[in-house]
Amino acid sequence: MTAPRVGVLALQGAFREHRRALERLGANVREVRLPAHLEGLDAVVIPGGESTTMAKLMRAYDLEAALRTFVERGGAVWGTCAGAILIARTIQGRPDQPRLGLLDLTIARNAYGRQVASFEADVDVVGLDAPFRGVFIRAPRILEVGDDVDVLARHDGDPVAVASGRVLATVFHAELTGDDRLHAAFLTRIAGVALPPPNERTPS
Repeated sequence: MTAPRVGVLALQGAFREHRRALERLGANVREVRLPAHLEGLDAVVIPGGESTTMAKLMRAYDLEAALRTFVERGGAVWGTCAGAILIARTIQGRPDQPRLGLLDLTIARNAYGRQVASFEADVDVVGLDAPFRGVFIRAPRILEVGDDVDVLARHDGDPVAVASGRVLATVFHAELTGDDRLHAAFLTRIAGVALPPPNERTPS
C-alpha cells in the first residue's frame, strides 16, 4: 500500500512535532510553505501556534485560497489549537481575522486562559480504545457546532475534537504527548474509513 502523503503547514508553530508523529506512522511528510507544496498531497495538518501570525503568513504566501481549493478537491485537513481557529467559520470577537472557514464552528481564542493557565486532561475520543491525554496551551473553546459537524470528544461538556467529512479540528495539542493514536486516526480518515454510526459518535 502506498504511504499517505501528508503536508504540515510550516509557517509557524509546532509543525516539527506533527511531522515526527506522522513519520513514525509511516506517512510520507512534506513541509508546506507555498501553494506548490500542496501538489500531490492527500492531507494537510495545520499546527498550533499563534493564529493571527499564521493567518497573515498564509495570506502573504497565497496559501489561504490554495488550502480552500485543496479541500474542495477532496484533500483532508486537521487543525490543532491555532489550526482549529484557522479552519473555523466564525471566530468570536474577531470578524476581521483571516480564516479558512472549513468547519461550521464558532470558536473563541484563548478561552481556557493564558499560558499560565495551560493544563493537561484525559479526554475520551470516539474510536480510541482508552482516554487521550490532551495538552491545552492557550487553547480556544468551541462555542457552537453546525448540524453537519460531529463531536468526537468533550472536556467539561465542551467539544474539544470535532469533524465533518475529511476535516478535523482539536483544540488541544495531540503532537506533544508521544501518543500517536490521533495521528493514526487521521491517517485512517484519509483512507476513507467510515466513522461509527451517529448514535455512537459523541462520548458519554
